[in-house]
Amino acid sequence: MKFVDEALITVEAGNGGAGCLSFRREKYIPRGGPDGGDGGDGGSVVLLADENLNTLIDFRYQPRYRAPNGRPGAGRNKTGAGGNDLVLKVPVGTTVYNDETDTLIGEVVCNDDAITIANGGRGGLGNTRFKSSTNRAPRRTTPGSLGESFKLRLELRLLADVGLVGFPNAGKSTLISQMSAAKPKIADYPFTTLAPQLGVVSLAPHRSFMITDIPGLIPGAAKGAGLGIRFLRHLTRTRILLHLVDVAPIDNRDPVDIVETIADELEQFSPALAARERWLVLNKVDLVATDQREASIQSLKESFNWPFPVHVISGVTGEGCELLAYNLMTRLEVLMSERREDPEAESVERIWLDRMAEEAHKRIAELREKYRVKRKGNDLGDGDDDDDHEVEVILVRD
Repeated sequence: MKFVDEALITVEAGNGGAGCLSFRREKYIPRGGPDGGDGGDGGSVVLLADENLNTLIDFRYQPRYRAPNGRPGAGRNKTGAGGNDLVLKVPVGTTVYNDETDTLIGEVVCNDDAITIANGGRGGLGNTRFKSSTNRAPRRTTPGSLGESFKLRLELRLLADVGLVGFPNAGKSTLISQMSAAKPKIADYPFTTLAPQLGVVSLAPHRSFMITDIPGLIPGAAKGAGLGIRFLRHLTRTRILLHLVDVAPIDNRDPVDIVETIADELEQFSPALAARERWLVLNKVDLVATDQREASIQSLKESFNWPFPVHVISGVTGEGCELLAYNLMTRLEVLMSERREDPEAESVERIWLDRMAEEAHKRIAELREKYRVKRKGNDLGDGDDDDDHEVEVILVRD
């Protein structure tokens, strides 16, 4: 399946129907008076969250949507039929922006959440509405009002509790396949992962969490190097980040330098995201000689001076992965309990999420504008974008 996390669409709500100019014409009833009915309201355009969807690809192939108009009124004070609302189903986690003003319209974060993105026009008034003691035969009506029309940008941010970041080939895909039922592509070359991957880590009945893996970051990603930072938007809804570090890189690069590089790219993308709780995960420990492992790992821990938990694992052998999963579950349960019991904590978290989303949107918009200028006005959302990639989203519970 093609994974598309951004789409540009045009929506038009239906126009209201015109009011009717009519007079009662019936035998034995002279001067029957006005009986023109009102026009029907136009249909609105509504976004509906559907948990069975995970990509915006359908909106790439059909970018224009129009709701039906309201019907005009009729004699005998008959009101015209209203236009049915046009319901567009989108994945859970979709955010809607007005592309022309770059203002946030709304987002759907739960299944069956709905927001109206374009209101239909009101039906016009029939001449019955204008009768009075001094105007017994009004010939005045009003047309229906026009429905709203917008050019919108849909952005999908995957809903996950834990997000993975790191250099290419740090072992992120291996870890998510070890902890969940997801089966991402794994190979011994950089950028094996071209689109976000989702998996469910299930530890026991009613004890599970979502984890997401995004393509690796490299130096200069904040300026568009490699796959850029566009996929980092999918981490703005996570509660904990796992920063994976290869303790035995092929190029013999200093792990401390790797961590600082990724931290710098996160800071440039979104300071709020960079300040998120981020656990350090030292991966590929199986490549370190057994007699040197303990001293080497201890030296790395001292070098990092990390303020959050540090875990040592091997994604290939599974060493340390189970402990990591249980510690993550415990921490997430504590955070959820705090939000339920403390309204202020819930408010702070909501503000923090909004701040990350705003910073991510702003940074990606800057990069998009940069590319538009470079490509001489070729809009990235024209349907021929090169950001369509394969993705497999597997939600499996034991």
